[in-house]
Amino acid sequence: MSNKIRTRFAPSPTGRMHVGNLRTALYEYLIAKHEGGDFILRIEDTDQERFVEGALDIIYRTMEKTGLSHDEGPDKDGGYGPYVQSERQKSGMYLEYAKQLVEKGEAYYCFCDKERLESLKQEVAGKEIVAYDKHCLHLSKEEVEANLVAGKPYVIRQNNPQEGTTTFVDDIYGEITVDNAELDDMILIKSDGYPTYNFANVIDDHLMNITHVVRGNEYISSSPKYQRLYDAFGWESPVYVHLPLITDENHKKLSKRSGHSSFEDLIEQGFVPEAVVNYIALLGWSPEDNTEIFTLEELIEKFDYRHINKSPSVFDMVKLRWMNGEYIKAMDNDRFYEMAMPYAKQVITKDLDLNTILDMVKTRIETFVDIPGHIDFFEELPEYDIAMYTHKKMKTNSENSLEVLKEVLPLLEAQEDFTVNATHDLIMKYVADKGIKNGQGLWPIRTAVSGKQMTPGGAFEIMEVLGKEESLNRIRKGIELLEKALA
Repeated sequence: MSNKIRTRFAPSPTGRMHVGNLRTALYEYLIAKHEGGDFILRIEDTDQERFVEGALDIIYRTMEKTGLSHDEGPDKDGGYGPYVQSERQKSGMYLEYAKQLVEKGEAYYCFCDKERLESLKQEVAGKEIVAYDKHCLHLSKEEVEANLVAGKPYVIRQNNPQEGTTTFVDDIYGEITVDNAELDDMILIKSDGYPTYNFANVIDDHLMNITHVVRGNEYISSSPKYQRLYDAFGWESPVYVHLPLITDENHKKLSKRSGHSSFEDLIEQGFVPEAVVNYIALLGWSPEDNTEIFTLEELIEKFDYRHINKSPSVFDMVKLRWMNGEYIKAMDNDRFYEMAMPYAKQVITKDLDLNTILDMVKTRIETFVDIPGHIDFFEELPEYDIAMYTHKKMKTNSENSLEVLKEVLPLLEAQEDFTVNATHDLIMKYVADKGIKNGQGLWPIRTAVSGKQMTPGGAFEIMEVLGKEESLNRIRKGIELLEKALA
């Protein structure tokens, strides 16, 4: 075995990438890169029934967007190819290895039909399971030969002992020992001639010199069976690193139905790829100094997989939104405009300065999806309740708001320059001359021009974007509403 660390990400092309799979990929990438090792992409497509058209593109696109670039894979041969299981399968290698195990008595041909397997079903703790009863283990060599010659369908099963124990070591969970009586004789080669995921995994990991096998801890129960395969072949087993479960806020496994279980879901919900990667890195691992914001380079440097937690990690949407907001604030303007523009255009069709509008919201949003709700009032004045003119802290009510609007209207009508500085100086002079507090003069104007309780910019910024004509129309509308209400 080489001393160089080699990890592999081996997704199945079955649809969008679940955040659990993305975290596995990220940790595999970080474990390898932290030690200057290689990160390999291998496609596990032996489950032909679950194959989804276009899913391969999703895998490549996700890897590219997250920055997890592989050193070897279907598109980058590093001498350990092919990197797609169905292509490896064509050479017949999996069947050859399974036959070696049959020779050693570590596996056997099984010719049982569906009906017989159905009859073995039993209920254990409310779950239906089929534990195979080793029926075909007792067939003689001659019977097996005759069945094969006759073309009888078969699978090849692992022959696990029913006495004794099997032990393997996980770098996070320590030494784990199970009773062999619990190990079923799992299928290695299916009736369609394809290897099962479990079997192909072991063969490929060995042949590709994978040093660290990283996966979710739901695989811990299968690991003794993998360990027995390594031992049966006389191969050195890899370092096992099992990752804690990711749960939703209710401590249930993060399911596809949660609406944010895949990388694509999150991107569609207005999250930035780097923020997602940063957040997912912290689902099960934390640095000693409790820093929270990391670039991928910083993660590579800091990531020590021995600090991975055993306890489940909660996928906390509030935390992810906060972190995403930090990434948006720190983003350079050109990239921000590029990513945010489609969201602005959802609600603004008028010829307004969208960059200026986006500047106003950059520090106020947590995801890009938040943008439309903040800025839609620029497109048209919403219907609003005149109760908004009444503000205790600003000392405003309907009466004095109406008075302010009626007094500033002619001043603004006479004003040519509607830039922020010009309207600011004009209104501030009015406030000073009148001897009122700033808020008392500004609150009614901002309410009239926006029709919103909360706005991303102040009255002057909003009027500059709207321009003179639209600003005046909105102030006239405010006067009209207040007069009607006070009549």
